[in-house]
Amino acid sequence: MSRRSGGRQARLAERLAPLAEEEKPVHAGEIGGTFAPLSETDMASIANNAYRILEEIGFGRSTPHCTKTMVAAGAIMGDDGRLRIPRSLVDHTLDICQRNLTLHGVDPKHDLELNGQRVHFSTAGAAVHVADPENNTYRNSTSQDLYDMARIADTCEHIHMFQRMCVLRDIDDPKTMDLNTLYTSVIGNSKHIGTSFTEAEHVEDGLKMLHHFAGSEEAWRARPFVSMSNCFVVPPMNFAEESLECLRVGVEGGMPILLLSAGQAGATSPALLAGAVSQAWAECLGGLVYVNAIKAGAPTIIGTWPFVSDLRTGAMSGGSPEQGILSAACVQMGNYFDLPTGTACGMTDAKFPDYQAGAERGYTAAAAAMAGANVVYESAGMYASLMGACPESLLMDNDVLGACMRMTKGIKVDENSLSFDVINEVCMSGKGHYLGSEQTLSVMQSEYIYPDLGDRSSPNVWEELGKPVLLDKAIKKKKELLASYFPKHIDDAADLAIREEFYIKLSREQIGR
Repeated sequence: MSRRSGGRQARLAERLAPLAEEEKPVHAGEIGGTFAPLSETDMASIANNAYRILEEIGFGRSTPHCTKTMVAAGAIMGDDGRLRIPRSLVDHTLDICQRNLTLHGVDPKHDLELNGQRVHFSTAGAAVHVADPENNTYRNSTSQDLYDMARIADTCEHIHMFQRMCVLRDIDDPKTMDLNTLYTSVIGNSKHIGTSFTEAEHVEDGLKMLHHFAGSEEAWRARPFVSMSNCFVVPPMNFAEESLECLRVGVEGGMPILLLSAGQAGATSPALLAGAVSQAWAECLGGLVYVNAIKAGAPTIIGTWPFVSDLRTGAMSGGSPEQGILSAACVQMGNYFDLPTGTACGMTDAKFPDYQAGAERGYTAAAAAMAGANVVYESAGMYASLMGACPESLLMDNDVLGACMRMTKGIKVDENSLSFDVINEVCMSGKGHYLGSEQTLSVMQSEYIYPDLGDRSSPNVWEELGKPVLLDKAIKKKKELLASYFPKHIDDAADLAIREEFYIKLSREQIGR
């Protein structure tokens, strides 16, 4: 018995060792689609409503370039100054647009395939504060904070891309801020990067910086590893002029575009959720027409990001259950049109990591993922309805997102997984349990996912360990990581060339060079 027990312990120790990548229980791009709040009839009705909005209401505040390009493609500028888009033009755009989209990582090992219902998680946001749970305070966010959060996210297995999380409030000039946001994100994170720009001139300089990072303009265009989050529309149904110009320069420069419609249900989009989904999709389809009128097949993500109002106060409620179901419905429409989709779920109305924060992040992120969102943005680290970003939370949220992805993956059913022979052997041999069976030991890490920080110990063991608190563990791990982890995926020559051409707030010492 001792020899058998020892052999079992040896096998158990072997299986507790780090898994090869292909054996892990979840991976980037697991396929969702099992959560479907809309029926086929519902989706057809919303699609027809979106077409009708574009054809009969159209967009206000079009720029000269947008008007000229869209009218040449088949749009109609009305005497009332609104640009209307016939259904035939939308359908033509759907015929020529890019569907199977690769979001390249700064490091190719982090490339993301956006097609079908493959699911990925990303950060995002424009928080003006850092939520500091260690000191129970909110403070202005800085360049160092963005770099730190980029580094932390770079180590998080279930955060698959990094979009800027905070505003650099230690930089006053908008152009310098935009360029430093881009630099800091890329230098701190080797995954695909999302950023944004406030003026077209800033995009032009941003592209020059990206050419340095990539090694040349040709290398950048071959593997564009930064996408632009572009709020091209001011809901309801008005273009944002300067953002349209940013979009144009980005498309011409080979940058993937996240077409972002962020109406707030009950305020800038209808309070009834079907109407909010209809407007969001009308706005994003209109943006898709413009992108493809500039360059057919330009890489584009449909960013239907409708948010929710607490109708008692008018305040945004990113952690509401309606946020989850609204986003899931938008994702379903992306599956209906077969377009790459991104939506926003996982932010919370709580101010710090607590019960409310975990619950809101979990149920909203799971809804979007299980619906099949190609990218779930704002899924980690965001608090106070996007007003605060919390570095420690990224480490805890990594556990949450891994669990959401495991739910998304679902259950494999085949002859082996049905386990008849194992059930037969356990029952007929008189063992009465599966704890020591070869099958249990062989799948304990490939079928099940385990938290990095979460505590599953018994009360007795927990007490023996000194009653650890999850947030305290995250704070400790954050400090250890930031003291030791300085990514080196960008070579010194590129960094020095960028610093020679642009003002960079962070010193080389601050980035570990």
